Amino acid sequence: MKPVAAKPNLRNQQRVDVSTEVRIEKTDGSCFTCKISNISRTGIMILCDQEAIRALVPGQKTPAPGNWISVTTTFSVPVVAQQPVSVIAAGNIVHMRRIARDQFQIGIQFAEFDGNGFEYINNYVSKLLSSAPH
Repeated sequence: MKPVAAKPNLRNQQRVDVSTEVRIEKTDGSCFTCKISNISRTGIMILCDQEAIRALVPGQKTPAPGNWISVTTTFSVPVVAQQPVSVIAAGNIVHMRRIARDQFQIGIQFAEFDGNGFEYINNYVSKLLSSAPH
C-alpha cells in the first residue's frame, strides 16, 4: 500500500473575526489594499472588490492546488493596548469566492513571516479567543 501524502487541513485553526486593512503585494510589485475579515494562526480571509480580484487572481478562479498565487501581506495587530505592530507575511492565495456583486473573499495561507510576525499573530489570536464569549 502506498502512503498517502497528508493534505493540509485549511480549517484546523480557530479563526477570529477582525476588521482591519491589509496591503497585498504581488510578485510583480503591484499593491492593493483590502480588508481582513478573519484571521487565524495560519492565514487570513480578506474582502476585496472586483478591481482587486481581477489583478490578484487571474481568470478570477480559485487557484488549483500547487498553482497558488504568491503574495506578501502587510497588516497591523495590537500587541499590547494602543501599540500596534506591523506584520509582514509571505503567503499564497489558496481560496477565492464571490459573496456579492462587487465583493469577493480571498483566503491567504501564510508561508513565512518577517521577524516576530508569527508570535504577534499567535498572541493576538489567543487573546481574542480567550475574550470571546463561550
